[in-house]
Amino acid sequence: MRSHPSLEKGEGWGTHFRAVMRHPCFALKGLAGATVYYDGEMRVISVNVGLPREVAWRGSSVSTGIYKEPVDGRVALRKLNLEGDGQADLSVHGGEYKAVYCYPLEHYDYWKRELPGRELPMGVFGENLTVDDWRRDGESAEEAGLPEERVHLGDRFQVGSAEVVVTQPRMPCFKLGIRFESDDMVKRFLASGRSGFYLAVIREGEVGAGDEMKLLSRDPNGVSISEIVRLYTMKSFGDAEVAVVERASRVAAFTESWKEYLAERVGLNRDSG
Repeated sequence: MRSHPSLEKGEGWGTHFRAVMRHPCFALKGLAGATVYYDGEMRVISVNVGLPREVAWRGSSVSTGIYKEPVDGRVALRKLNLEGDGQADLSVHGGEYKAVYCYPLEHYDYWKRELPGRELPMGVFGENLTVDDWRRDGESAEEAGLPEERVHLGDRFQVGSAEVVVTQPRMPCFKLGIRFESDDMVKRFLASGRSGFYLAVIREGEVGAGDEMKLLSRDPNGVSISEIVRLYTMKSFGDAEVAVVERASRVAAFTESWKEYLAERVGLNRDSG
């Protein structure tokens, strides 16, 4: 388990620390030098919610729900969101296929280096669940790759008493720039490949910090979140990319809007060819 500087301070830290410590590997070896075996599962480190608020930006008032804060205890997870959470612009945020946004804990280390001196409390990227996944004993971050390379469209997880499925990567909008008070944050976030991912809720339940996200099944046509982000940023598609699009289109959990967008890209690529 990687230690994390952004967990050293902040409201609710005691709960999150105890949740991490409950992992059996820590019980055997203690926090320092603990051996954690990657088994395809993740763990919830923090549950974060927030309701839309009005903020001043570039001389205007903007309504946004990107400001999330950690909450203690069990939180009800419903079809459209977590209890106490909400989105401002429902035309592009929230909804059945964006009920929950997950962001990996290890990305906080990257952004600590990219944004020196900035406070990065849990939920600062607008995520509902800050999650950590286990690597194999002795496996470095470089060897393991990004979590988005290991999470696939259509992956079904049990988390707490709920069941969820991975639907799509997060494509940042200008409100991420508002949250970080930086216009270039959207471009930097997308270029980093550290997108996080959205979940749809298959079975409602309750979740809390410390819950395992146990992988229940994987769609045979599943494409990694990283691959979808790569397709989004590419200027043109080759045969290999077209094959990935065709495979992704067969994943039931992948949203129709994404399928239509990628199919259009394939069509434009063939027309230009």
